[in-house]
Amino acid sequence: GDIVKSGMNYGIGQLPYDSDAKGAPQNTTPGGASLWVFGNKSDEEYKGVAAFFAYLSKTDVQEYLHQKSGYLPVTLAAYEATKKSGFYDKNPGRETPILQMTGKSPTDNSKGVRLPNLPQVRDIQNEELEKMLAGQQTAQQALDNAVARGNAAIKEALDN
Repeated sequence: GDIVKSGMNYGIGQLPYDSDAKGAPQNTTPGGASLWVFGNKSDEEYKGVAAFFAYLSKTDVQEYLHQKSGYLPVTLAAYEATKKSGFYDKNPGRETPILQMTGKSPTDNSKGVRLPNLPQVRDIQNEELEKMLAGQQTAQQALDNAVARGNAAIKEALDN
């Protein structure tokens, strides 16, 4: 895109990880766009939703959406078709997130986010990271604070 056209030197790599963490590095936790289906709808509406989801899951549709939007393909077939087309050779770095997501078998903690108070927990993570980047605390302090504050936010949500 624009970065390539600008001539700027850049690199793309996998996310850093805590080498002291058991099993590190682990695959990245998926997140991003979601499609939700609400309850109390008619059978016809659910049939329409199912047809739409089936369409979105088609290899050619996933391949197109992945290449144009930057979102990861949700099917292995779309990833393989994209790779076979030479897309990643022409777009260095675009395969890196997929490799990060699929580098290891998922664990119970990396299959996806099922977290009460997720927006608040993300805010906490960002606040602690910003304090670290501003030199107000060490990386370990940022991790410890994010865990303590995040756990408190989750507990609060579960208690209510």
